[in-house]
Amino acid sequence: MANYFGTDGIRGEVGIAPITADFFLKLGWAVGSVLSEKGKASVVIGKDTRVSGYLFESALEAGFLSAGVDVGLLGPMPTPAIAYLTQTYNATAGVVISASHNHFQDNGVKFFSDKGLKLSNEDQAKIEQKLAEPMQSVSSDKIGKARRHEQPIGRYIEFCKSTFDRTINLSGLNIIIDCANGATYHIAKDVFSELGANITVINNAPDGFNINKNCGATDTQHLQEVVLEANADLGIAFDGDGDRLMMVDHQGELVDGDELVFIVAKAWQAQQCLDNNIVVGTKMTNLGMRHALRDLNIDFIEADVGDRYVMEKMKEHGSILGGEGSGHMICLDKTTSGDGIISALQVLEVLAKSGASLNQLKNEMVKYPQVLINVRTKEKIDLDNHQQLDAVTKEVEAELGEQGRVLIRASGTEPLIRVMVEAKDAQLTQQSAEKLANTLR
Repeated sequence: MANYFGTDGIRGEVGIAPITADFFLKLGWAVGSVLSEKGKASVVIGKDTRVSGYLFESALEAGFLSAGVDVGLLGPMPTPAIAYLTQTYNATAGVVISASHNHFQDNGVKFFSDKGLKLSNEDQAKIEQKLAEPMQSVSSDKIGKARRHEQPIGRYIEFCKSTFDRTINLSGLNIIIDCANGATYHIAKDVFSELGANITVINNAPDGFNINKNCGATDTQHLQEVVLEANADLGIAFDGDGDRLMMVDHQGELVDGDELVFIVAKAWQAQQCLDNNIVVGTKMTNLGMRHALRDLNIDFIEADVGDRYVMEKMKEHGSILGGEGSGHMICLDKTTSGDGIISALQVLEVLAKSGASLNQLKNEMVKYPQVLINVRTKEKIDLDNHQQLDAVTKEVEAELGEQGRVLIRASGTEPLIRVMVEAKDAQLTQQSAEKLANTLR
């Protein structure tokens, strides 16, 4: 049986299996058939702004209808908005057509349960099994019905605003927002401006092809330049589907996911609202953040890389705050998934209450230099039985000692091996990472 699901749904290059119209048609039927096992089911479908979204929206819709599932179409919406709207519209599941931070050539799909959570491994296994069976449509009297929901944007905007302390006014802040030409392009400005901030939005003119292109959370150079040119207080960058957040301080310096989680964790601990005094990160979480949390007596729990694994650890340990350096921040007391807009609001609330600048709060945590090199591979590499890599890794780790660490892992969404090295010495960090990467090339 084929294994289509990766760490974050199904994703790949458009036109290359399984990212094809015929597969999405069958996928809609398979998911719909599994959902219908417990009775009449309904789904909501949203998408980001890449041009292929129209194609896959139609294919999924037809598949769900043929399984007897009712469909509510939401149009372009951030991934976390789908998690929220699935519950709001009382749907059995939510569907997001997106390849997140990838460029327009890629697309994919991910699913949320009726509780706004990522589908369980058990549900994914059932879907995989159904995909191996021949597709059979229900009888004509049981075909599902489709409709387009009229007010999803307004509902989501109000939900985002509800997570912010409304006794605070952001009127003193000049903010640049980079929407990555993605799914927040028609939402972010309203959320922040309605809370009083003076907003300038960039990269909010999607054309189907420019999503994540030289902009957004994965490429903040443009935002950093605009923040400096405009003498703004800070910049906010989302990725194409709106679940990642990066920020830029008034000096044009990047503030990444680790630093943002630390800023919120410290403030929540001081306010005695950091449940169980636990923060969840990943194997990629910077040593500087780990040490800074330790100094505050906040327990750090390490999860595998990927927001679904962060969420699992958060639930297991009763944590309400977790995230990744790549910009996923999960505030479980606010919402059920990583949400770039809601995460940004939590950071802004800390800024407003503290009276400090983003730069000042960022500098309360000292990051270790970290070098990440992505080595693209043509075929699968067995990292567990790579003798040359093992030997070089041991050599590098001996040189780093206790002042650094090495992490080598395969990407769950792309044909890449990610080589990460952290150490106090920046030059040694770079040299070590390149040495390991060259072993894989």
